[in-house]
Amino acid sequence: LNRNSAMKSKQMESLSMKTEEQITVLEASIQKSRSVLDRLADYYQEYREQEMDEKQPKRTDAIVIADILVNYYTCLETIFHRISQFFENNLRPDQWHRDLLEKMTLEVPGIRKAAISDKTYALLSELLKFRHFKRYYFELEYDWDKLDFLQKKFHQLQPEVAADLDAFLLVLDELGENLASRL
Repeated sequence: LNRNSAMKSKQMESLSMKTEEQITVLEASIQKSRSVLDRLADYYQEYREQEMDEKQPKRTDAIVIADILVNYYTCLETIFHRISQFFENNLRPDQWHRDLLEKMTLEVPGIRKAAISDKTYALLSELLKFRHFKRYYFELEYDWDKLDFLQKKFHQLQPEVAADLDAFLLVLDELGENLASRL
């Protein structure tokens, strides 16, 4: 209990420059991005059920699915970037995408809790690699084995991301309440 109090005190000191309003803005930003994630997941499901023939997928199906996966990852990366900026995490310019994702798994005592679990990290790493590949892949033919693999990861990822973001938002609420009580 004493160690926990010391950690909270350290968090408050490191966040002394942050205001309750800035925490609320970060929370609102995360929530807004979550609604985008939900819409992407809903569209993915709708597309698979209504537009796609599972037995004979077309090139356009691959393009749509690939774009949904990339957009989902990019939306999450935007959340992570905002968290990183808020807590003033430094990122290496040469590999900031990978660095950012790795930093989101870290609990930094006195600064912040981890934003995602190691399991979420492993699933997101696959989408990050795919996004990098897609950014430089200019052909219209996709490997359906790879897309099927990524879709399995996407299905596993969604509940993990939701749980991780819920937990992180609770931490932000607690930080805001602690900050407000100190004023």
